[in-house]
Amino acid sequence: MQIHELKQKTKRATKKVVGRGGKRGKTSGRGTKGQKARAGHRIRPAIRDVIKKLPKRRGEGVSRNRYSTPFANTVVLNIGVLNEVFTTGSQVTPKTLIANEVIEKIGNNIPTVKILGKGELDKKLDVRGCAVSASAKAAIEKAGGSVR
Repeated sequence: MQIHELKQKTKRATKKVVGRGGKRGKTSGRGTKGQKARAGHRIRPAIRDVIKKLPKRRGEGVSRNRYSTPFANTVVLNIGVLNEVFTTGSQVTPKTLIANEVIEKIGNNIPTVKILGKGELDKKLDVRGCAVSASAKAAIEKAGGSVR
């Protein structure tokens, strides 16, 4: 039998404590004191303060202007409405539509007008300065009118 092979007859009642011991005692691996030693510590990145001082670039990316999209200030009309408002041989333009109170200005701008082919048309109309669908164009020309 060797000295390192000796065993106690009875177990020790409490654990023997030598020095501080343990792996995560005292400061628990955080050093001492200050913000970094506290729970929930978070230091702002220094570059964040620099970025926040830079001005935002306006007008880049998605535009938030409601009139910037191609159909935002477009008014849609059917030929049935034109049949009720205008007389035979009348000229239909965005300005005459505003004058007859069929459409309204958007802000201070005259909107673009698109005429669709729903409804009946039995009057000869001269349509100018308006976008016209294929079915509306066919109906206007069938009634003897013209589209420019």
